Amino acid sequence: MALQISATNPEHPALLLELPWQLPLEQWPEEYLVPLPRGISRHVVRYARAGDEVIAVKELAERPALREYQLLRDLDRLAIPAVDALAVVTGRSDAAGEALEPVLVTRHLGGSQPYRSMFETTLRPATMHRLMDALAVLLVRLHLAGFAWGDCSLSNTLFRRDAGAYAAYLVDAETGELHPRLSEGQRDYDLDLARVNISGELLDLEASGALHPSVDPVDFGTEICARYRSLWEELTRTSVYPAGKYHYIERRIRRLNDLGFDVAEMQIEHASNGDTVTFVPKVVDAGHHQRQLLRLTGLDAEENQARRLLNDLESWMATQDDYAPGDPLGARPEVLAHRWVREVFRPTVRAVPVELRGAMDPAEIYHELLEHRWYLSERAQHDIGLDTAVEDYLVNILPRARETLQPTAD
Repeated sequence: MALQISATNPEHPALLLELPWQLPLEQWPEEYLVPLPRGISRHVVRYARAGDEVIAVKELAERPALREYQLLRDLDRLAIPAVDALAVVTGRSDAAGEALEPVLVTRHLGGSQPYRSMFETTLRPATMHRLMDALAVLLVRLHLAGFAWGDCSLSNTLFRRDAGAYAAYLVDAETGELHPRLSEGQRDYDLDLARVNISGELLDLEASGALHPSVDPVDFGTEICARYRSLWEELTRTSVYPAGKYHYIERRIRRLNDLGFDVAEMQIEHASNGDTVTFVPKVVDAGHHQRQLLRLTGLDAEENQARRLLNDLESWMATQDDYAPGDPLGARPEVLAHRWVREVFRPTVRAVPVELRGAMDPAEIYHELLEHRWYLSERAQHDIGLDTAVEDYLVNILPRARETLQPTAD
């Protein structure tokens, strides 16, 4: 059988032809390989260079190779964090004409590392918690898309840190199945596998001395299940709001924040019976919101202030007619962010007289006004709007706050 390369891009076959497919992967010469850390795999896996691309090449039987190739393409179509499938190479044979196993070719995920490489420096427990949260987010997103992983583990995941954010990416989809919708039993099975696999992998790290002494492997395996269930409940419950109840959206964001997750994307779809809100969570590191706010708006704020302002910015952008994430014809986020600064942030801050601001900077003033709007909206059970919040703040809150700051006479 002649060598065949089935690829997603017509340019890839020509680049891949330069590789030594007549040799088993274990025998590939160093000149073709890229020295990158590899995770544990039941198959032989090598990193190689094909033109300007760094690729991962995995040997496995033809049927599972083609199946995994299609599943990875499906996950890409569903915008799920996973490695990109580039090609399947079949019809391989050595110099003696003996058949060699087909290979699956994926694009190397730049900046990513397998978990064992990350644990070589003995990660602090706080960092481990964020990595486990990232894996919980990935598993939730897979289940929301109807994908049953069948072998969720640290070994089958790559972790990447990007501008302060921790993200987990699926690497091995060999055991996965894509359905229109997963049953509770399918999700529970996946979750139980994750618990057992992760605890086992951490026990292995503990035995090698690479695990922080304060970390209990069994507790961590159980914790990811608890984090998953909390996030699943918050993301999947009904989110249809009547007109004028936009403060309910903020309530949901706050609950996600309390769970330790941040809303990286928020989509508001207007329907005849209300507003449906869908959230995509993201695990972020300290200072992430400061950097993002500064990049989008030029505003320099403290982390908690920045988080609050970004939530307001995201909610405001979703109400704009030209806000269309992923649409090249829609306004870019940076353009909308500067419009928000010009039309919302600055006029609101300027509504508070300079002589009444005291030591508060503009970001803190806006944060205080948003908090007051939230309080009044909760009490009124409808969104009162910023203008009303500013008026009430100036009359009922700011004077009292200034009185408490005045020095008392002896």
